[in-house]
Amino acid sequence: QVQLTESGGGLVQAGGSLKLSCEASGGTFGMAIWGWFRQAPGNEREFVATISRGGGSTHYADSVKGRFTISRDNAKSTVYLQMHGLKPEDTAVYYCAGTNGGSNWLMTMTTRDAYDYWGRGTQVTVSS
Repeated sequence: QVQLTESGGGLVQAGGSLKLSCEASGGTFGMAIWGWFRQAPGNEREFVATISRGGGSTHYADSVKGRFTISRDNAKSTVYLQMHGLKPEDTAVYYCAGTNGGSNWLMTMTTRDAYDYWGRGTQVTVSS
């Protein structure tokens, strides 16, 4: 049973930075594709970023491209989301997700049903 634990969320002013972490246990971290999603109140959960099994490829939602960076440390079984230039519209609960299936063609890894494992989320609030 794969368990994911997110951390690093909090309250930050617009223009600030946060780094989210997601530690995985109970599975083969290095064999999985990992992603981040977010859900704001009243909105659907939306794709943010994803990273390939080897970490050599990444893909981002247009809304975060150039501001957010996803990375992974297989030795620590942890995936990260570094966020810079935060905006009030980035306010949401951020979820880590993973799958041992899927495709390294990351354009196909932008939907919720592409992932099998989910964390409980960490709140990010950006004040204006």
